[in-house]
Order: sequence, then structure tokens, then C-alpha cells
Amino acid sequence: MFHVFVFFCLCWCHLIGEFGAETYEIQSVSVMEGDSVTLNSDFTTIHDGDDILWKFGSEDSLIAKINREKQIFTFNGTDGRFRDRLMLDDQTGSLTITNTTTEHAGIYIVKKIGAKRSTKTFSVSVYACLPIPVISSNSSQCSSSSYCSLVCSVVNVGHVTLSWYKGNSLLSSISVSDLSISLSLPLEVEYQDKNTYSCVLNNPISNQTRHLDISQLCHMCSEDHIHCCGFTEAVIRLVVSALVGVVTVAVLVYDIRSTRQGDKEEIS
Repeated sequence: MFHVFVFFCLCWCHLIGEFGAETYEIQSVSVMEGDSVTLNSDFTTIHDGDDILWKFGSEDSLIAKINREKQIFTFNGTDGRFRDRLMLDDQTGSLTITNTTTEHAGIYIVKKIGAKRSTKTFSVSVYACLPIPVISSNSSQCSSSSYCSLVCSVVNVGHVTLSWYKGNSLLSSISVSDLSISLSLPLEVEYQDKNTYSCVLNNPISNQTRHLDISQLCHMCSEDHIHCCGFTEAVIRLVVSALVGVVTVAVLVYDIRSTRQGDKEEIS
């Protein structure tokens, strides 16, 4: 915690030292992967003699610039993550990033250098497209129980919440902040339950829903099946008991015969 505090103080002092007493703010922006996002500089106008600089991640990573002659320059960067993806408004200095990927998440800083200096910082979060949750039954056979065990699952997700809903009421949920992880959430319902259940996967800007169809996933054994199974079990038990009885009788007969044979040999 101490190191984090020191790092924050150093960054803050560096910004104040470089830009003086100008206003410094951080704006959080979220975007879905593949979509475009515009970072509004809030510079009403750009005057002659103003330079607009856009940087990503650190003070040295210049990605776009408007010079004092109103000429626009965009820079791919060493890794090329911004190649053919940047558009700069020469009237306001706002930056648009097209076809975003998770590599574009991070800190963006825009500076206006001129008669009146100004700085604004953006924290951009890029969320991957969400998969539709999968609902499955824990048992592939019919059950004589009045309850059905289900599980809702998703794979390769991050920064999401997985939830079970009964109508509009939240029943249970699980959240994860890691990347590329698998989640599962169990649920037990009665076979005759007529309520509406749904499993929802969501992040701060989108969600995917899978509705539960109890009749397709939960199969209760019919009375004929239960009676059949009960009759079969009874027959098996009867046969086993009979076999045990036969074996017992055979052992007794053998013991009796052995005893009589032994008595005859002693007499003779």
C-alpha cells in the first residue's frame, strides 16, 4: 500500500510540475471490443498557435498530433496497435479509435499547449464480446426426486458476473475479475415449478441471457418406470434370497453327511 501511495504522489507531482495549476481530471470510458470510441477533449476551439498532443500509456507514447498550422498527424506506435484506427477532429481535438480491441485499453492523455494550456486524461476499458451462457442438467437420466439439479456455465470470460434469476428476482450470482476463466453456477428447481428462470452473464456495458426450459432438461421418471424398476428390484432380491437359501441348505446337508460318515468310521 505504501508503494502504491508513493507512486500516486510521484505521478501527481510530475503532472502538477509539468502543467502547473491547470485542471487535471480522469474520465472513465467503456467500449465493446470491435466498436468505435470517441475521447472528447472538450476543447471548444483550437486557436492558432495551439498544439494538440494525444499520448497513450506513458508520456513518451505520442499517437496523434495537431500542430499549430492545423496539420494532423497520427502515429502507429512501435507495436502498430493503432495502425489505421485513429481519427482526429481538427476543430475540437477529439480522438476516435475504430475497431477497438482489448489492446487499446489503458490511459490516454490529451494536452493543449499554447496561450492557454489544458490537459485531460481518459481511462479506457475495452470489454470482449460475451458468450451466451449454457444451461445443462447434472443428471442425464430421469429421477424419482421432485427436484432437478441444473448448472449454468460459461468459458473464457473475464470481468463478468454470472447470475440466476427467478422472474426479475436475483437468486444467486458469482463475479470474476480475472481474464479467460470458466464460471459455473448451480440451481435446483422443482419439476412442477411454473416460474420463469434465466441465467444472465453481464459486464458493465452488455449482457447475454439464457432462459431455462425445465421440460427439456429435467425428466422425472414416469409411474410405470418406477413400478417397473420396483418390480425388477423385488425379483432380483427374491432370486438372491433363493440362491442364498439353496447354498445354506447344501452346506448343512454336506455337514450332516460328513458327520455321519465320521461316526461310521469310528464304530468300525
